[in-house]
Amino acid sequence: MSLPIDLSERAVESFDAICAQINERFGEKYERRFEKNTIKTLELISQNPYLYQASKFDPTIRRALIDKISSVFYEVRQDRIKVLFFWDNRQEPMF
Repeated sequence: MSLPIDLSERAVESFDAICAQINERFGEKYERRFEKNTIKTLELISQNPYLYQASKFDPTIRRALIDKISSVFYEVRQDRIKVLFFWDNRQEPMF
């Protein structure tokens, strides 16, 4: 059973920002590759929500590595997956 995925407004904004940065630095080809990898990761999360590591600070929030430069943070809810935001791993750590 797969759960539907719901993107927060912050998730959409952070995804768009990462895509724009990838396009600017590496070109459209790499941006499309990132988008494809993101879709694959979200499909995996939908099918198996507990596949990825839980956060040390809040066990209800999980982090999935999309590729070496980006991750997605999400929360598993009873009836859906809430994508909270995307993170560029090259930034300063959040915690």
